Formats: sequence, C-alpha cells, structure tokens
Amino acid sequence: MTPTELAPAFFAAAVVILLTCRLVVLVAARFGQPPVVGEMIAGVLLGPSLFGLLAPGVSDAVFPPELKPVLYVAGQIGLVALMFHAGYEFRAHAGRGLAGTAVAVSSAGVLVPLALGVGLTVAAHGHVGIFVDGVSVWVTAAFVGVALAITAFPMLARIITERGLSGTRHGSLSLASGATDDAVAWILLAGVLSVASGEAEPIMKAVGGSLLFVAVMLLVVRHLLARIMTRPGLSAETRLLFTIAVLFCAAWFTDIIQLYAVFGAFSVGMAMPRGEASERVVRTTQSVTQVVFVPMFFTYSGLNTRFDVFADPAVMAFGAAAVVLAVAGKFGGCWAAARLRGEPGAVAVRVGTLMNARGLMQLIALNIGLAAGIVSDELFAALVLVALVTTVMTVPVLNWLDRRDARSRPVAGAEGDGVGEPEPDETKAATA
Repeated sequence: MTPTELAPAFFAAAVVILLTCRLVVLVAARFGQPPVVGEMIAGVLLGPSLFGLLAPGVSDAVFPPELKPVLYVAGQIGLVALMFHAGYEFRAHAGRGLAGTAVAVSSAGVLVPLALGVGLTVAAHGHVGIFVDGVSVWVTAAFVGVALAITAFPMLARIITERGLSGTRHGSLSLASGATDDAVAWILLAGVLSVASGEAEPIMKAVGGSLLFVAVMLLVVRHLLARIMTRPGLSAETRLLFTIAVLFCAAWFTDIIQLYAVFGAFSVGMAMPRGEASERVVRTTQSVTQVVFVPMFFTYSGLNTRFDVFADPAVMAFGAAAVVLAVAGKFGGCWAAARLRGEPGAVAVRVGTLMNARGLMQLIALNIGLAAGIVSDELFAALVLVALVTTVMTVPVLNWLDRRDARSRPVAGAEGDGVGEPEPDETKAATA
C-alpha cells in the first residue's frame, strides 16, 4: 500500500478500534474492571480469534497487513504517554523506607516465576507443540520464564491511581517493586535475545546503555526539565514542546538499547519537578494520547493472537498450567517476601495481588519474542491467556479483600493482628 492508501486505511481502522474499545470498556466496567482491562480484551476480540473468525473478509479489509506497523508505532506513542504519567505519579507518592522491601519483593517476584516458567517449558518439550524449529529449548524456556516474571507496571500504576491507592503502603510498595521487577525482567529478556542470536551485543548494549542512561538522567535531564518548567517567559506550549522532545529522546535511546521506550518514558516522568507547570504538561500529554493511541497497541497485539490453537488439548493444558504457575510464582513469591520483611498481612496480600497482573508489559515482551522468531503462534496464545487471566483477576481480588477486611475490621482491630488496618494507617507508614 502507498502512503496515500495507508492514511485512509489507518483512519478507518482507528474508528473501529476506538468504538470497539469504548464499548468493551463500558461492559467491563459493569464487572468492576478498569478501562485498561477492557482495552486488552477488545484488542483480542478484534484479532483473528473473533473478528477474523466471524468476518475474515471484513477483518482483512479493516486491518490489512501493511497497517500493522502503523498501529504498532501509534500504540508506542500511547504507551510512552502512559508511562510518563506513571513515573510522575510514582515520584509524587513513593514513600521513604521502601527500598529494602521493594528489592526483596521484586527479587522474589522475578526469581520464583522465572524458575517455574523454565521448569514448565522444559517439562513440556517433546509433548506440546509450542516450540519453534531451530530455537533451543533452553531459549524458549528462558523466554517463558521471563514472560511469567514480568509485571504489568503501566496497568498496576493505572489501577493504583484510579482506586486512590497512591499514598497507601501497599500502593507505594507495589509501584516501587513493579518498577524494579520490570527493569530486571527487560534486562533478562535482552539476555535471552542475545543467546538466541548467538551474539553478546544485545545484553552488553542493554546493561551498558542502562548505566549511561541513568547517569544522563541524574546529571543532565533532571536539571534540564527543572529549567524548562521554571524558566520565566516560556509559554505552556513551549514547555510542552521541550518536554515532549526530551520524552521522545529518552524513549528512542531506551528502545535502541533494548530496554524499551516505556522505561525511558517512566524515567522522564520521575525526573519531572513538582509544580503547577509540570502538572499541566503531564495532563496535556495524558489526555488524548492514552484515549486514542493506547488501544491501538492492544489491537496490534490482538491481531497476532490466535486462540484457535487451543483446539490442541496439549496447548490448552500448557496454557492452563502456565496460568496456575504464573499466579503461584508471582503472587506467592511477592506475598512471602513482603511478609518476611515484616509487612502486615493486609499489605502483603495486596502487594501480591497487584504484582500478579501481567497485562500490557507481557504483551510487549510477547510481540518482541514473536518478531525475533523465538515465539510460536501456540506459545504466543498460551502466554496471552496468562496475561488476560492474571490481569482480569486483579480488581475482583482487591475488591474481595476490601470487603473481607471491612467485615473483619472490628475483630481484627481488637486482636491487633493488623489485617483490618484502615488505609490512613498505611498512608502514615508509607510516609513515615
């Protein structure tokens, strides 16, 4: 397709995506699910698993193959804006005294599901058709382990913000642990890609580039953004322009070192100074981009998902086992680490619940693995199932925990076990 043919195709597809996402979001909201869950489900519904199955001719017309790279780039814009806002919110609400516990929780949240994912994949070798010819079973196993170790940090941040949990102990701890968790997971993913390609360059680039990026953020970007936000005489449009330029530079650099654009955007959000000018810039970047562009990433992922592969009972069994081990590894590991660090039961169980969601970040990793040729359609679908189940269960579990603690609070308060501690106590602990 020529550019003049792609443009109208993009606009037509955008209308279908936005309207479908809005409809599914409204339905999901009736079940207490946040918008990001509805957008994820809508992306799968627009793919070959439903839309392509029911109306293949119409699906091909709405989403021609040439359009997929355009949807990917548009989706990246939305992800960058989302993570920029998440980084800004994280800096505003992260309490002191969380570092040690966050490291323990994120370490357990990576190592336990990583080991379980590797074990499951090695056990499945020779029994389940999820492997790509020519790709080592250990590369596939390592990829599955990393995919199970990832936390859906943007979704986690969105749930925490929407539910007003940013200042609570478990909200702040989950944000800190999730950010650390995913940074480690992406470096591990770079290592897997290095082994798959037989070259050391990807992992060396990721580690060396990360160190350089952190240094530049601390020594240059932080001061540059403060100057942009406080310089007299700059218009709101000029501040926005310079901030977007810095944001896209960070996204570009972290993309080329294979730490990926979302973490560059999150870092810029953390580096933003507090103040009215910064608030205005963050709100402006968040409003349109997240409403219009984030759904396009979910649709791009949905176009690569084929649930018809579950007609093979072995693939279905692998997907179900992956879901069980993903929940046991992430939730169980994070909960246990938080408890061992002395966190109350009510905090630990909520941290485990929030960290368990895979959602957006696992979809990003799956698309990277698919593009690198180390993920088959069957494995892609099985791990998308993990992303959907662990993401959809997050809010209902949080709601159930809130109802349970509300019923037990008078008794728990009398016994002093900390299970039913009110949110203000957690807020004080987070800021103490």
